[in-house]
Amino acid sequence: MTFIIIIIALALIFDYINGFHDAANSIATIVSTKVLTPFQAVVWAAIFNFVAFFIFKDHGVADTVSKTVHSDELGKEVMLIVVFSGLIAAIMWNLLTWWFGIPSSSSHTLIGGFAGAGIAAGGIGVVNSEVVLRTAAFIFLAPLVGMLMAFIISLWFLFSFRKDILPRLVSIVFIGGILFFLFTTIKTSRTDISGMKLMEEKGLVQIADVPNNSPAQQMGFKKGDTLLTANDLPVTDKKVLDDVFKSTDKDNAFTYTVIRKGDTVTKTAPYITNYSSRFNQVVFFGENFKWFLLGFMILIMAVFTFWLNTLNAFRSNLWFKRLQLVSSAAFSIGHGGNDAQKVMGIITAALIANGTITSFEQMPTWVPLACYTAIGLGTMSGGWKIVKTMGTRITKVTPFEGVAAETAGAITLFVTEALRIPVSTTHTITGAIMGVGATKRLSAVRWGVTINLLWAWILTIPISALLAMGIFYLARLFF
Repeated sequence: MTFIIIIIALALIFDYINGFHDAANSIATIVSTKVLTPFQAVVWAAIFNFVAFFIFKDHGVADTVSKTVHSDELGKEVMLIVVFSGLIAAIMWNLLTWWFGIPSSSSHTLIGGFAGAGIAAGGIGVVNSEVVLRTAAFIFLAPLVGMLMAFIISLWFLFSFRKDILPRLVSIVFIGGILFFLFTTIKTSRTDISGMKLMEEKGLVQIADVPNNSPAQQMGFKKGDTLLTANDLPVTDKKVLDDVFKSTDKDNAFTYTVIRKGDTVTKTAPYITNYSSRFNQVVFFGENFKWFLLGFMILIMAVFTFWLNTLNAFRSNLWFKRLQLVSSAAFSIGHGGNDAQKVMGIITAALIANGTITSFEQMPTWVPLACYTAIGLGTMSGGWKIVKTMGTRITKVTPFEGVAAETAGAITLFVTEALRIPVSTTHTITGAIMGVGATKRLSAVRWGVTINLLWAWILTIPISALLAMGIFYLARLFF
């Protein structure tokens, strides 16, 4: 019992360190543009780090991180030592890079340490290679995506100031096309209903129980609803499904794709909505709402584009300073949602290994609450050495460029969270800052600094893994 408490305490300490280590990610540009003072900026970022607790409910990144090591292949005692060793290694590397002002990735440090300790405990086979390889791939992909997004957003802003209407129309169509691509390719309408108790395991069944505050309950599933599993329904036999729909209120019956543990795909028949009017049922039904939201976003973007064209240089600079408060808040939400979840994954893995819970779906509410609180408090402590590197040494940043970089970083973090991929907020915002610098000219980006950062990023996973291996072997002498 004492050991699990030590591990949880270490995880929250790491989360706190992550907060002040990565504080620069969300406040560097807003400080360098003098929109806020350093103190105001860290308070602003800390508040929105915690706001992420109320926004991200699926905890997909945490689930991914918790599966870095196959815990069922290691014993309870060994798995706890693995988590302990990974955390110690991650804390050591984070403090070292913070001391030297290197914006390395806390995310990759944590996953590298976890994987390294796992390899020391049971060999390469106990590591979930998919998680590690996908995370490693985003060492390069996260800054590239951030850079590309920032470059596109910067060009959109620049085109908005053109007198000719054609560049503005082209930018609206282009950005709208990107939004359409994201909305049609990223599948986020998945609901984990593994916690629900069913009267039977397959065929046409009724829900016996829905846990409080579970994703299924939030989607409106309740006791007594009828489910029909897709793999129990032959493609040619639609009569069963049709009969089910005929026996219900057609206005409230929908087919909705969800995930159930043990099944590949399950379909609800019927799915009962919480909305009484037909208008609300249509607008707020998952698939329909996506398109209403897309249309609204494109409309707002078009209005914003033509509105920018009416501003002079002084007013536009003033408005971009105001908008930077919004963009930095969005990035801070993404930072909190992404980085706090990684620690949630580690704590959950430890709780499963300890036998406190049996699956990720049983993660107690206090885990995300504690993690978001710790990262918020850490952010308030600041990380001024890295602020200087991120805010001034890569490229000089104006309010206009700060909005572009932070917006690009926020979009990248929100998209990767939806895809359940743990990425580095450091890499993301660094790439975004380079992207806005490249819109001036490629020489505006200090590529020498960038290459040094890249080497630090590449070395983070192997170094933290080696550190964790050494700590694991040392810990085995005492535990």
